[in-house]
Amino acid sequence: MPPLRIGTLGTSRIATPALIAPAAIVPEATVTAVAARDKSRAEAFALQHGIPAAYGSYDELLADPDVDAVYNPLPNSLHGPWTLKAIAAGKHVLCEKPFASNAEQAAQVADAAQASDLVVMEAMHYRYHPLVRRLRELVTGGELGPVQHIAAWTTFIIADPDDIRYDYDLAGGALMDGGCYAIDCLRMLAGADADAGADAEITVTGALADPWELTADGAAGGAVADRAAGGAVADRAAGGAVADRAMAGRLALPGGVSGWFDSAFTRSGEFRADVHVSCRDGQVWMQNFILAHHGHLLATRRGSVIADEQASGETTYVWQLRAFAAAVAAGSGEVETSAAHAVRTMGVIDDTYRAAGLRLRD
Repeated sequence: MPPLRIGTLGTSRIATPALIAPAAIVPEATVTAVAARDKSRAEAFALQHGIPAAYGSYDELLADPDVDAVYNPLPNSLHGPWTLKAIAAGKHVLCEKPFASNAEQAAQVADAAQASDLVVMEAMHYRYHPLVRRLRELVTGGELGPVQHIAAWTTFIIADPDDIRYDYDLAGGALMDGGCYAIDCLRMLAGADADAGADAEITVTGALADPWELTADGAAGGAVADRAAGGAVADRAAGGAVADRAMAGRLALPGGVSGWFDSAFTRSGEFRADVHVSCRDGQVWMQNFILAHHGHLLATRRGSVIADEQASGETTYVWQLRAFAAAVAAGSGEVETSAAHAVRTMGVIDDTYRAAGLRLRD
């Protein structure tokens, strides 16, 4: 069977580790096209990575009959719209997280995906790595007794205050970035993946945000309450239309399990992506669950270590691309991080913004 031919929308930094590098390892997939709003940028990217076709618009790439699937790493606010366009063009889609700007938009994409025979997959790459599968096995397999509490922390270093991930209009915010990983991981470990009925038991019982926006004089601002009132910026902040540079949330999960996550952007420091699970008879700690190929898992039962494992070998992105290509080849459209799955994660994100008093991403 010939390899899956993938085109990438845009030339974002994540495209190289998430698609270009894995495609060099996974023979079932190949990158055949790139599009950018500036054709010269697309051509430079294509030359750098040996991609055959370069386009000056995303629509041109979607019209290419030699492209089977699309990778969508555009700004958050464009995930939903361009995934919908790709589905309409008959392309399979691997869409970066978060899947859409909000749950309503995600549901529109999921409906379009269901009505097609296409694979539409959210790029929760960490889930496809063997060390994360081992984590889930330890937590949900019953070896440590019932789960009681799950906590996750993510910290992403974003030094540039003009980075698009701080931009509300582009659906930015710490919750939309690292926070969606944390929520998805809590869902996975609480056994809230199987169906919508299980997810109905997930309730956001509290949330606290540290909002981020520019002040009226154009300087980088912090918490809304610390800024001077007056002007368009203050009006916007008063309506909650600001990105969050940090968000903490408390969840009630299925089976009486409690959950907690804390996700932040910082200007300096160290990347963090940790999860801790307390069970009746033991506990599991994993450092760097997001980039699980650099991860470390430690599990104890009644004080004795039963697992102390570190990852090696292929990256989470390689495992993800292999799973995406396999789903397309199988023709079933069945993937763990499906469009329907993403809708439920976005629902928890929306509820967290509501609980924190911030507006949903538009």
